[in-house]
Amino acid sequence: MKQLLLITFFFVFAQSSQAQDILTFDKFDAFEKAIIKNDGNVYVVNFWATWCGPCVKELPYFEKLHQENKNVKVLLVSLDSPKDAKKLQSFIQKKKITAQVIALFDKDYNSWLDKIDKGWSGSIPATYIFSGDKKLFAEHEFENYAELSSHVNSFTNQLK
Repeated sequence: MKQLLLITFFFVFAQSSQAQDILTFDKFDAFEKAIIKNDGNVYVVNFWATWCGPCVKELPYFEKLHQENKNVKVLLVSLDSPKDAKKLQSFIQKKKITAQVIALFDKDYNSWLDKIDKGWSGSIPATYIFSGDKKLFAEHEFENYAELSSHVNSFTNQLK
């Protein structure tokens, strides 16, 4: 019996220790100050939500980019609502996502979409790649990892 309890405790502890922290921002301004940095790094920021089929379909491509391309920082910005925060955490664990996940709960889209890209209609998935004052925006789903990787590489090659 003690052995079973010990195994159960270890399994539960190991599962909970793998859960990543999701950064949460209620307002875009706080998100912008914390995330949109001019620090010389290349950031690949994917805007998505758990309820968006095309977004969920392409998440593995961003996870693979995070795992394989150490020259970029992948940030997955969920636009799920605050009431779905637990669902988001569960989703991240189930999908074994290790890239940084950020919950942006600011639903006043008209006040901040233009700060990402003047032409952004607000549809997702959308991807914002930036380094310093250089940026590239894509308001569409990537069909596969090769397409995403090529898109990112075209941006990073322009920086050289």
